[in-house]
Order: sequence, then C-alpha cells, then structure tokens
Amino acid sequence: MKLRYLLPAFAALVMSAVGQTADACSRILYVGNDSLRIVGRSLDWKTPIPTNLYVYPRGMEKMGNTLPGSVTWTSKYGAVYAVGYDGGVTEGMNEKGLVVNGLFCKGTVYVNDSTMNRPPMSLAMFPAWILDLCADTPEAVAMLSKHDFNISGATFDGGTVSALHWGITDAQGRCAIVEFDHGTIRIYEGQDMPAMTNDPTFPQMQAINAYWEAKGGIHTLPGTVSSPDRFVRGTFFDGHVEKTSDPDLGVSIIRSILMNVSVPYTYTVGEGNVSSTQWRSFANIRDLRYYFDVVTNPGLFFIDLGKCDLRKGAPVMKIDVSKSGDYVGDVTSKLFPTTPFTPMY
Repeated sequence: MKLRYLLPAFAALVMSAVGQTADACSRILYVGNDSLRIVGRSLDWKTPIPTNLYVYPRGMEKMGNTLPGSVTWTSKYGAVYAVGYDGGVTEGMNEKGLVVNGLFCKGTVYVNDSTMNRPPMSLAMFPAWILDLCADTPEAVAMLSKHDFNISGATFDGGTVSALHWGITDAQGRCAIVEFDHGTIRIYEGQDMPAMTNDPTFPQMQAINAYWEAKGGIHTLPGTVSSPDRFVRGTFFDGHVEKTSDPDLGVSIIRSILMNVSVPYTYTVGEGNVSSTQWRSFANIRDLRYYFDVVTNPGLFFIDLGKCDLRKGAPVMKIDVSKSGDYVGDVTSKLFPTTPFTPMY
C-alpha cells in the first residue's frame, strides 16, 4: 500500500514529537543513476556497542530462539551482517541486494495475548531470518505479514529493552518499514522511501515532514538532533543532491548526508537516549558492497559481497572491527574464518 497523508494539525504533531526522548539512529536511501542505490545508516547509542562484520554462506541451518517450537530455517542466500556484541544482528545485506536495517523505536510493543503461543523468534536473529530467506521486499512483506512468530529479545547495556523497527530495501527500490504496535505488525510500503529515524511512528513522521516541506527547506530546516529533525533534514538533502552512477561518488554523497543527520561524537544533551553516532554503514545494493565507517577510525572500508564465497559449506567469515583502525577501501581479503556468533536469545 502506498501511503498518502494530508496536513492535519502538523504543528501539534511537531511539538509532541520533539518533546519525546528519542534514540538517535538514522537511515537514508540515496537513489542515483543506472540502478545505483545506497542505503546509509547511523548507529547511535549512549555507551559503546562493539559491532563486528560477519559473512554467512548459503545453506546454513538456523533457529530463531532456543525455546521449544522456535522458528527454524535453512538459509537460501548468503549475506553480510553487522553483529552487535557478537550476539545480535543489527542489520545486513544479502547477495540479492536486499537490505534490512534495525533502528530504535521506543514505542514498540511486540506482543499481545494473541501472539504468545506463536513460534518464538529472537530479535538477535530476526534480521538474519529476513535476509536468509527473502530475495526482495515483496517476499519479505509476504513472510512478515503472516505474523506466525512471537518476537522477543534479551536486554542489553544494563537492562535496556531492544525496542526496534526495521527498514527493508531491495534492488528495485521497493521499501517497507515494519513496526509493532501492541503486538500488531504494521507494514508501510513505498518506492524509494528516503528516510527513517526513530519515534514517533512512521505515519506521524510523514506528517511532520510534510509540515516542514510546506515551509520550504531551502530557507528553513529544523536543526536539532531529535528524531523528527533528523528525518526532515535527511529527506530534504537526499532530494536535493546530484544523481550519479559512480559508486564512489554515490558513497561520498550519502556519507555526507549521514554526517549531517548524525550526532557529533561525545555530544550529549542531557537525555540518555539521544546519543552520539558510533558508526555508519553504506550498503551499495547494485554493486553488493557493504561499507563501514567507524567514527573514531580515519578511513572508510568495505566488503565486496561479490568476491565472497557464499556457497553452501563455505566457512563463516569475519572482520574484527576493533582492529580496523587502519583499514581503508576494499577489505574483503582481510576476512578470516570464524565460528558462527552466539545469538543473545
């Protein structure tokens, strides 16, 4: 379904949203020429989230949880995952160019009475499940719409609950934003959906953005690090930059937009959940390059998924990001065999 929004009570929505504490992550889609699409995202949090990169081959048997009756599957596609704490998939891209990004959304409620007896699915494996089995966004939407799972997850960082929503993007630019509203899954679909941040819900965020579009972004844009302000700035700049087919220039463009909507390193505003950017990623869907940009590193590096051995039986491979301080450019050759990560179910 394509969403269309009128402009009711935008000022009230803006004020209510800005007053909320928001987790500061952003996802922006750059659409260039010759099918070039690059999904950029920032990961922001109040304490370090160690994140390593894993490349998984096809044909691996996996499970969504260790609880009885959990969702199980065998992966159809190889993928690169960004794995937080070596225990949970934050995001990734598969060999078909499907990208899944998980961002915080503190209003999320995954379960209700009707979901409790469905097969368990951990947040640690939820993005991998989508990437492993789906070639494109319509397949992912069809799988998720069945809602034949009960999603849950371990807390982290001293008891923080992982309240998330997800952006899904495929090689044709078909997008979906997936949110959970008191146990009900809500999926918003569209073509080349440019922006996603955190709270409020996506329909409300669209309304806020429409308010600012009516004001005219060339002359005035909101400038704080709040979730709605980042959404508005990201959408505006994404729609006012040059289109290119050059992957290097495309990464430079989307990287600069992500820097504009990132939160400066060590900056705090007295709200524990509005936090500085720790890393940014850029998934070049057309060329199957997954870039990683650690804010304390001097360089940007990438894994070329097209050069990876994704055949069934191939080893799981890893980049130890803590040792990437001098990495620049293509680091596919620096991947090393490893055991699969242990999910934080």
